[in-house]
Amino acid sequence: MSSVLFDVPGPKARTRNVYLNVATVIVVVGIIAFILFRFNESGQFTAKKWEIFTFPRVQQMFLTVIGATLKAFAVAAVGSLVLGILLAFGRLADSRWVRLPCYWFTEVFRAVPLLILMMIMYYGLPSAGVKGITPFIAVVVGLILYNGSVLAEVFRAGIESLPKGQREAGLAVGLSKGQVLRIILLPQAVRSMLPVIISQLVVILKDTALGFLITYNEVLYYANFLGSQGQYGSPVVPALMVAAVIYVGLCLILSGIAKLVESKMSSRVKVVKTKVGLAG
Repeated sequence: MSSVLFDVPGPKARTRNVYLNVATVIVVVGIIAFILFRFNESGQFTAKKWEIFTFPRVQQMFLTVIGATLKAFAVAAVGSLVLGILLAFGRLADSRWVRLPCYWFTEVFRAVPLLILMMIMYYGLPSAGVKGITPFIAVVVGLILYNGSVLAEVFRAGIESLPKGQREAGLAVGLSKGQVLRIILLPQAVRSMLPVIISQLVVILKDTALGFLITYNEVLYYANFLGSQGQYGSPVVPALMVAAVIYVGLCLILSGIAKLVESKMSSRVKVVKTKVGLAG
């Protein structure tokens, strides 16, 4: 028995894979244990370095900066999805005057590092005379430009991967090309590319941490501030550990919500197919 991608391993291969898995686990556990040992030797787990996190004011500020992180993520996620859809439609347009600008826009902003985009927004535009650029605006616009360009390719690839017969059937019943894209092709492309879209949304959430470099008061910025408090032993490592736990928790919540939406969409599609089959 074999699958499409690889042969099913035999008894010797399965035994070898078990040994490799056990060795990998031992190495990973050993690395983690060494890191924790070094942290303990350097006093990173002493009560003095963790005392600052027991203060109600600090805990309240963590809730505030988590809210700021989620605010930037929400605006950037919606903006990236909208920009991605518009650029994908532009890439698929018949007019060369629409298709080429969308192509170059996507390629340029997908190639520029996100941090550079944020710095251009926050430091470059004000020096060029543009006023009113706050850290929040710089973070959100940078995230939208970069991730919108990435999502544009995701949507375009998803649409072009669909059978051409669906596009032709839509045009045959009198729909315009724009209506075919919006009504028929885009919903199917979103369902098929949903895992990739979810992954990119997680990237957007994590990339909000770059905002601390342009003084946006989010989780990492506040953790860096706490780590610089000398009267509490400069708890840099504990502060970063707390920030890492917060980001992991937020990403897990986002992934859980996305998977719930994906399962709901899949069950709805199955119900529709069942009804169509019964009607036929």
